[in-house]
Amino acid sequence: MFQTITHMTAVPAIFGMPGGYEMIIVGIIALLLFGKRLPEVARSLGKGIVEFKKGVSGIEDEVNQSTYSDSQTETPRPTPEERSDEFTAPKFEIPSSEPTDEQKSEKT
Repeated sequence: MFQTITHMTAVPAIFGMPGGYEMIIVGIIALLLFGKRLPEVARSLGKGIVEFKKGVSGIEDEVNQSTYSDSQTETPRPTPEERSDEFTAPKFEIPSSEPTDEQKSEKT
């Protein structure tokens, strides 16, 4: 009922990894373009890749260290000042006299 796939179909080089023939063609083109300088170009390309990997690993180390470090240096929180029993808001005072006519007319 079910069919099993026993072989892979050929995939064009732009959709997958280049095979043996494609690598040979790339090598011939590189030899034609760079000639005697090919070892120097390959060496400088290798050094560039190594430096890039060192930079990436350094960044990964910094991220891991800051994320997973147990001894995080936090700034201490400020301690609250002691509460005083004094009120800072003005106290309500009961008026000693009845409102005057001017005060009554201002309210309306």
